[in-house]
Amino acid sequence: SAEEKIRIVLEGLRGEDTIAEYFGMTEKALRAIEERQPKVFTAYRKGKARAIANAGSALMPGIKRGDIRAIQFYLKTQAGWSEKNALELSAAPVEDDKTWTINVIEPD
Repeated sequence: SAEEKIRIVLEGLRGEDTIAEYFGMTEKALRAIEERQPKVFTAYRKGKARAIANAGSALMPGIKRGDIRAIQFYLKTQAGWSEKNALELSAAPVEDDKTWTINVIEPD
């Protein structure tokens, strides 16, 4: 069935563009089908949720082991963490002094 094919395609963590290509249609046509046939939309969303859950389940053991790549990936995708340099601004202690100090903090 179409629902089963969508589930199979999603097992590879592919998106709507790949599904449309798999069926030989445009993304616009796939969206129209999803609107017309709610079962297709539901199958896509369930398959996507299942794939995300599987990926998360595979990621968690690495995080628990202290795998820095797994931890960084999780923080980047779920907590908005970034490796960009941070700037810390502070005013000089004397009120009349308008000198600013900028400390560049490098990521570890």
